[in-house]
Amino acid sequence: MGWRLLAPKDAPAQDLVPGSWPGALRDYHRHRYRQGVPEGVRDLPPGVALPLESNLAFMNGVSFTKGCYLGQELTARTHHMGVIRKRLFPVQLSGPLPAAGIAAGTAVLTASGKAAGKFRAGEGDVGLALLQSERIKGPLHIQTSEDSQVTVTASVPGWWPKATK
Repeated sequence: MGWRLLAPKDAPAQDLVPGSWPGALRDYHRHRYRQGVPEGVRDLPPGVALPLESNLAFMNGVSFTKGCYLGQELTARTHHMGVIRKRLFPVQLSGPLPAAGIAAGTAVLTASGKAAGKFRAGEGDVGLALLQSERIKGPLHIQTSEDSQVTVTASVPGWWPKATK
């Protein structure tokens, strides 16, 4: 993910961390989407996003030794069974994108029109989608409201544990 630095406006980042440069917030979001890293309620909607499907265990965001927490039983049972059918994948979008972007919750479809998952969030031509793991290699698309198709290409981030790829 690189580094993020919060500093006073009058302290140039280059002086604090040699070789660094200030970046735009949009660039940060595009970078984390390419890496498959969710952040906040836009990417992880409350009541919808499950910790294991959102890859939070890969980022040490879930403890399997800690005491009680909301959803602990389902999370621990799913983890120990070893079957997670859907995951949050980084996606690349290509084709005519709508001016307003792709709406959260838009269906991602296979070539035959079957549901493969849902688009979660994005910035321009990159984003995150909750997809069925067994369908990510086939051709995927999103049908836009303007009656065109946007091609969706999912990838497996290099930082994920190798056993899950």
